[in-house]
Formats: sequence, structure tokens, C-alpha cells
Amino acid sequence: MGMLSLPGFLSCGKTKDFSLTNEKDAHSSDNDENSERGNWSKKGDYLLSMVGYAVGLGNVWRFPYLTYQNGGGAFLIPYTLMLALAGLPLFFMECSLGQFASLGPVSVWRILPLFQGVGITMVIISAFVTIYYNVIIAYALYYLFASFQKVLPWSDCFSWADELCSKTRIVSDCNATWDGEIIRANSSFITSYNLTCINGTINYKPVQFPSEQYWNKVTLQRSSGLDETGSIVWYLALCLLLSWIIVAAALFKGIKSSGKVVYFTALFPYVILLILLVRGATLEGALDGIEYYIGSQSNITKLMEAEVWKDAATQIFYSLSVAWGGLVALSSYNKFHNNCYSDAILVCVTNCATSVFAGFAIFSILGHMAFVSKRPVSEVVDSGFDLAFVAYPEALSKLPVSPLWSFLFFFMLLLLGLDSQFASIETLTTTIQDISPKVMKKLRLPITLGLCAVLFLLGLICVTQAGIYWVNLIDHFCAGWGILISAVLEIIGIVYIYGGNRFIEDIEMMIGKKSCLFWMWWRMCWFFITPVLLMAILVWSLITFSRPTYGSVLYPAWGTAVGWCMIIFCVIWIPIVAIVKIVKAEGNLIQRIVSCCRPAANWGPYLQCHRGERYSHIVDSQKKKEHEIPTVTSIVYKEQRF
Repeated sequence: MGMLSLPGFLSCGKTKDFSLTNEKDAHSSDNDENSERGNWSKKGDYLLSMVGYAVGLGNVWRFPYLTYQNGGGAFLIPYTLMLALAGLPLFFMECSLGQFASLGPVSVWRILPLFQGVGITMVIISAFVTIYYNVIIAYALYYLFASFQKVLPWSDCFSWADELCSKTRIVSDCNATWDGEIIRANSSFITSYNLTCINGTINYKPVQFPSEQYWNKVTLQRSSGLDETGSIVWYLALCLLLSWIIVAAALFKGIKSSGKVVYFTALFPYVILLILLVRGATLEGALDGIEYYIGSQSNITKLMEAEVWKDAATQIFYSLSVAWGGLVALSSYNKFHNNCYSDAILVCVTNCATSVFAGFAIFSILGHMAFVSKRPVSEVVDSGFDLAFVAYPEALSKLPVSPLWSFLFFFMLLLLGLDSQFASIETLTTTIQDISPKVMKKLRLPITLGLCAVLFLLGLICVTQAGIYWVNLIDHFCAGWGILISAVLEIIGIVYIYGGNRFIEDIEMMIGKKSCLFWMWWRMCWFFITPVLLMAILVWSLITFSRPTYGSVLYPAWGTAVGWCMIIFCVIWIPIVAIVKIVKAEGNLIQRIVSCCRPAANWGPYLQCHRGERYSHIVDSQKKKEHEIPTVTSIVYKEQRF
């Protein structure tokens, strides 16, 4: 592929920058600092896009359960520490990296060509995740439409239910007093003779809530396992198509359109959470639920268990969406002197506060459900799909005007999912733009529509009767180790090979000179604490690996093999690209490796007016780019020694 080059007179602001085509690109405007790639129209567009990307379904269906499971309020201690030690440092690093170079997650690795495969891995994993994430959004859409009924279809055991369906617990057998003697009798005998069970001796039949059977039998039409694919569930396929149409419509102009949509999709979930919290707090039993969540049931001794600290670190890591490539992609559209430091802190704090706030809304209503069904809170609490599509819908069905509350809840899930999906797709389109800006400038809409269409077709396997098993399989493998491996290599490459102090100087070019005291904390985290924590999480995950399951259903050996193939396909590009770079370099093996561990010839601020003295050596040249996958520019260094 031929290389494209930018002239040396490239400038900033409203002056005319070099353009690959004279055609108007909806992704940029006359007011943009970077007319080639475009910038966010307003600071609020960027912040809300970042909040929407970070705040997702996990904040609602995973964090509250982890808090309850790991000691209640005591869990906030390791959670906050992990935010400061692992989450925020990596978040700040990625935001700074994307903003400094104005490049996406693949091209930004001009900073360290040997590790450019890390960026490719991030993009591929993001592509895998977008496939199943939109399926979850399709589930939310289905339940949203199902809520437009006077009686919620999962509120009782209707025609689709079997004999195990029950809204209350059913006694199997118990001890009772009969003619002065204590006997063990089944429920029919107890009922026939009007006997009373002795407390503490009751065994209950294994029953299922109507919402659980509705989820499995109606929504999913779930098969017996991955081996039984079954047919496509047509209404889920239509919901999946609708979800992709919504995503494509929001992104047809890139950040210029998605930046406006997020004012609604990122903010309105907070309104709904507040409404659900206020409603939940007025219900009987709500206080019991909150006590289990973060009140007197908190267990400080849980902090002595390593599992609690691992859960806190893992939740922070995945909740902030670091190492997915999205933070780099979104930040690459910032103006060069944007204060990415304050942005990182604001978004991270907002994300974590949202998780805590959502827990109150969830547990207040689950507490009421436990009160109505006469069960302990511990028996109705769950996480993931079982919380979002079983436990919480069951609780909402017990409220007056239940269709309204159900609509609000699933509308909130829809918006939370769409925000994250917007950023993930923008990560993919940003990568395409960096590789082929001329094509993207002319064909942004067709490319976006085509990308969404391809991902929709790939997602059809996830809306078959075995679809939930595929969703769980992709999540189990792709959204786990691959991201951890990318994060570890990212921070090691930037801090130890490129140079942590050198990177700090790059950041200071954007946000201004800071004192040594200011950077002390970041140096401690970047150079030691954060890499160690990430390595510990990765090793722990590998040691504790178990075959994927969905509920009580075990995956076949070939299903596990497919999972391994997916994660290998994601990470194999790291060594492949490294080998390609080394082969293309000049000199003996050591010289080649050393050469590939230096920044590429065209590494630096995107626009000439931002390069200053440190990057003044970047000039217009027709020289071939050194160790660089073809991207938008071919600005190279003058011959120099590093």
C-alpha cells in the first residue's frame, strides 16, 4: 500500500490544514482545531460520551451484588483503593495517550512499534464484545416492548409455565406433632390433617419464579446446551436488528452525531435510577434490602480474604473500560490542550458513584420482593442476567402499576447499553479512519452501515435457541484475559520501554508544567503499583480458570475449544506484529529489536503547531515510514539518535 504524507506547513486552528480530499466530511467542521480528523463540538460531548462508555450494565447488575457478597459497606474500602491504585492511573494514561497523538488504538502505537499488536488485539476484542453486547441490548428491547401490557407476562405462571413454576415457596415435607409424637410428613398429609409444621424443620420443593421460566422458556426459548443450536428466535432477531439500526443512526456522522445523542442516553438513566430509588424506598422491606447491601449487615472481616480484593480490582478494571481501545479512540478527538487530567478524575469518580447509587435502587426493591415472598434477602439477590431479567422483573411485577416501573427499568438498561456500544463502534471506525482517511472521508456513512450490518449478521448465532450460551462463552473468554494481557503490555511498554518520564513530558505539553510532587503519585502507580496489580489479577485469573458454565449447564469440550480459539485469535496479533516489525527492520537481531522499541519516525503531536521544540524534527518528507502500519500520515523524523 502506498504511503500518504502531510506537508510541513501543516498548521492549527482555523487556518487551512492539509486535506486528503476537498470533499466535506461530516466528521469535521470549520471550527475544529484538527480539520483532518475532526474534534468534539463541545467539551460536554466528550465527557458524556466517556461517562456513557464507562457506565454500563455492569454498574447496575454486577457491582451491587459484589458489594453484598463481599462484606457490604466494607467492600467500598478495597473498591476505592483499587480505583486509586489501578483504575484511575490506567484511565489517565489512555486518555493522555489518545489526546497527545490524536490517533486511535492501533495507530497510536507509533509510540512503540514493537507493541502495535496490542492495539490490534484491543480492536478485535472490542469487535467481539460489540457482537454479544448488542444482543443484551436486544433482550432489553424485547422486555421493553413486553412491558406495554396491562398485566406483565412474567407476573404469574401462565400457559407457558410447568409444574415447577410458583410465586411462593411450596412445602415439600416437615416435622409436625401427631398424637403427641413428632413425625415427618409430606405437604399433602400436613394439609389433609390441618397440621402445623415445626419451625426450622421445613423442606421446600425446588420451584422457579414465573420471571425465571419466562426468561428461559419464552424470551430465550433456551435449548439444553450449546450442542442444540435450534432455530433463530425471530423476535429477538428483530430486536437485534433494531438495536443495530439505532447504533448506526447515532453514529452516521461519527462523533458529531453521537456527541449529541449522549446528552440523552448518558443523562436520562440517572433520572430513572432516582425514580426507582424513590419508589423503592417507600416500599415495605426496602430497609432490609439496603441493610444487606451496605448497612448493618456489612462484614469488615471479609477484608481479610484475598478474593474480596481481587473482586474489587477486577470490577474497577472492567467498569472503567480500560484497555478496550475506546478511551484512546474517544480522547483522540480532543483538542490538544484539553485538560485530560481533570477529565479522567471526573469520569472515574462519576462511574464509581453511579455504581454505589445504583445499588440502593436495586436493593431497595429486592428487599421489598423478599418481604412479599417471605424469603430472606440472600435468596432473592443475584447478578448478571439473573438480576436484570429474572430477579428485578419479578420484584417489579409485585408493584402497583408494574408495567410503568418495568418500562422505566428496561429503558434504563437500553440506554446504558447503547452508550457503551456507541463508543465501541466508534473505536472500530476510528481505526478504519486512521488506516484509510481518504476512504473514510468519502464513505463514512456506507462504511458505518456496512460495519453494523456485518456485526448484526455475526450476532445472529446469539439469538438462536442456544444463543445465551454463545453470549456467555464470548464474555467468558474474550472479555477476560485478552483485556488483561493488553493492559499489562500497554503499561509496561509505555512506562518501561518508551519511558514513564518521557511520557510525563508529553502530557505536560498538553496540560502545562506540573511539580514533582504532583507527579509523585502517578509515578508510583505507573512504575510499580498498577503493573503489579494487573499482573496479580491476570495470574489469579489463569490459576482459578474453570470451564465455562451457564447456570447448571456445562459446556461441551468443543465449546471450550472454540472459546480458546477466540482468545488466541485476539492475542496472537501481539507476537505476529512484533515479528513482522523486527523482520522489516534493518541491522542484526539486537539492532532490529532496539529499533522497534523506539518511537516510530512519525510519532508526536498530530498538528505542527503543537510539536514545539521536542518534536520539531518532524518534517515533511517522502521517506518511507519506519516500522509503521499504513495510517493517515507519513511524517518522519530527520535522522537523529535517540
